[in-house]
Amino acid sequence: AIDPRGRCVYTSNRGHDSLAIFRVDAATGRLTAAGHVSTGGKTPRNFGVDPTGKFAVVCNQAGDTVISFAINPQTGDLEKAVSTIEVFAPVCVKFVPIPEQK
Repeated sequence: AIDPRGRCVYTSNRGHDSLAIFRVDAATGRLTAAGHVSTGGKTPRNFGVDPTGKFAVVCNQAGDTVISFAINPQTGDLEKAVSTIEVFAPVCVKFVPIPEQK
């Protein structure tokens, strides 16, 4: 997943149970490893960055949890988990706009 500003790329590591962070060089597009963070569960099957770029949401399939992390607005680093919910074998994250109510 790429953050909305295009400055970081995030990948999941199922064997390591983490999300890796890569910084994007704006001039060349080259990626540089910037660290990783534990997903707080087992087998991060899928994840996504919300459209605002404020949160990353991870589905830990074998851990039966969906965890959201705050994204640092200056660096793109993933910070502490801001919420955890239990869901049996979650496998996919989708962000769906909520229609305006009249």
